[in-house]
Amino acid sequence: MQAIILAAGMGKRLGELTKNNTKCMVQVNGVTLIERLLRQLDRVAETRGLSRIVIVVGYEGKKLQDYIATLGIKTPVEFVDNPIYDTTNNIYSLYLAKDQLQEDDTLLFESDLIFEDAVIDRLLDDPYPSLALVAKFESWMDGTVVTLDEEDNIRQFIPGKKFSYRHAEEYYKTVNIYKFGREFSRNYYVPFLAAYSSALGRNEYYEQVLRVITMLDKPEIKALKLDGEAWYEIDDVQDLDIAESIFCKPEDKIKKIGSRYGGYWRYPQVLDFCYLVNPYFPNPRMISELTANFERLLRNYPSGMRVNSLLAGKYFGIKQDYVCIGNGAAELIKALMESLQGKVGVVLPTFEEYPNRLPAERVVPFNTPLPDFRYTADDLMAFYGAKAVDNLVIVNPDNPSGNFIPHADLLRLCAWAKERGMRLVIDESFVDFSDEGAGNTLLTNATLEANPHLAVVKSISKSYGVPGLRLGVITSADTALVSRFKKDVAIWNINSFGEFYMQIFGKYESQYHEACAAFRAERDRFMAALGAIPFLRVMPSKANYFMCEVKPPHTAASLALTLLERFNILIKDLSGKRAINGGQYIRLAVRDEHDNNALVEALALIANQQA
Repeated sequence: MQAIILAAGMGKRLGELTKNNTKCMVQVNGVTLIERLLRQLDRVAETRGLSRIVIVVGYEGKKLQDYIATLGIKTPVEFVDNPIYDTTNNIYSLYLAKDQLQEDDTLLFESDLIFEDAVIDRLLDDPYPSLALVAKFESWMDGTVVTLDEEDNIRQFIPGKKFSYRHAEEYYKTVNIYKFGREFSRNYYVPFLAAYSSALGRNEYYEQVLRVITMLDKPEIKALKLDGEAWYEIDDVQDLDIAESIFCKPEDKIKKIGSRYGGYWRYPQVLDFCYLVNPYFPNPRMISELTANFERLLRNYPSGMRVNSLLAGKYFGIKQDYVCIGNGAAELIKALMESLQGKVGVVLPTFEEYPNRLPAERVVPFNTPLPDFRYTADDLMAFYGAKAVDNLVIVNPDNPSGNFIPHADLLRLCAWAKERGMRLVIDESFVDFSDEGAGNTLLTNATLEANPHLAVVKSISKSYGVPGLRLGVITSADTALVSRFKKDVAIWNINSFGEFYMQIFGKYESQYHEACAAFRAERDRFMAALGAIPFLRVMPSKANYFMCEVKPPHTAASLALTLLERFNILIKDLSGKRAINGGQYIRLAVRDEHDNNALVEALALIANQQA
């Protein structure tokens, strides 16, 4: 067995990183791609037998050879030079190594890949002599894909220019790692490689040869599907950034992924129990309507603030002058906190976008009592009644505790704040998940008009399940305050997709309330299941998440790390939050029954191993 690595390309899409270096000398977490690959192949040589490594070089080839000489690789390394790398593609690089390709069974790699050791092991463990590694197609992938029959024979190689999104569910992405048996190379691949290069030129890709071979009655090469093993192809700086979050030390992985603040669709194997959305809405019909209008919405400007305020008012049944629509609630929270004057009372722990927008000396914190983080409207009135505060911010239900102040008590709090001339801000982004659902909202004309000192913030992402649309509102009968926000934000601060969603929501409102009811039933079932985990203490919640205390021998950090490393499940470690004071707490989002069961099963496995 030998290995051939194609490393002649220039890697232009990596910009400055490949200005003076070949692509495989780009570093991922301080280690170059080529060093990582060569050390993996050294391991194969020691444990499985590998006679040599052949590397086809081109761009900055001398620099690459000199660098490899410093690495102390034990397996013999040979080089093949592609002097016209800048006018050819990888079909010619592989053609230059055709003699070596016919001398032994071969592992073929492209040099811009990073993968865990188990990827090579899968290839070597399979007895079939000639295999193409493939992975289920995901939306972030690019390049050649294949379709397979029920026996994993490759029916078609489909290059990028012939890719059809209508058939994406059928596709598997080529990982660009192959195992070629010597007889396959001699009798099939090299003859076709020579003929194809002669007939169609050097500016093609070697997969095109495989595409022709698969048309034979007996193609001699099969696909081998990866089963969750980690790999990534690095073509640009975004790929590099993602690869660094996948292939890092376990203790760094949560921080690197968490610091992205979303975009987890780029990690298709990860179950996200951090971010908080309704798993039961929008329904399939609403999604179909949005999809059917995609091109029209993509090609047209959205309306301005006046029209979108009208839509948001219709959405919540309040007057247009009382509402400002935002590019997510976060845009409005920033504007709101910057507008407040004087001292601001904030309940801690909380959604930190609120206190983070203020200098520490202006924040008057109410630290909720350990270990349960429960509080009432009376607790807040007693505490802030003795403080000189001009504003009070409350998230209800609270995040992360799930604590809930009932509607009648909130109205008492409104009256109390009004008497003191205090601005009261209520964030009710999660209120539709409470037992009475929308009946607990403060978003009514009557409530706002009776309390002009009141401002209500609501994220549409959370309970409506559309975080990608980035929609939120701030409402108040203080029209001067609302007008100020409308002037502060851009005239087109939401896009056409968000506008259209608000336009059509009324047709699906009854289904939304049904979705919230289904969610509450699943939350109750999920809480009972979590309650059976011996190292968790689950706190009641009226939101779409649970705050849990983690008991020894686990800590919040160790549990989060174990779930991500072993089960690809991402949870929120709260131990670093303000007012947690180093306590061992986590927050778990409530997803649908299937995903919630996956988390419970993972926790049960951890508990059984502990026992």
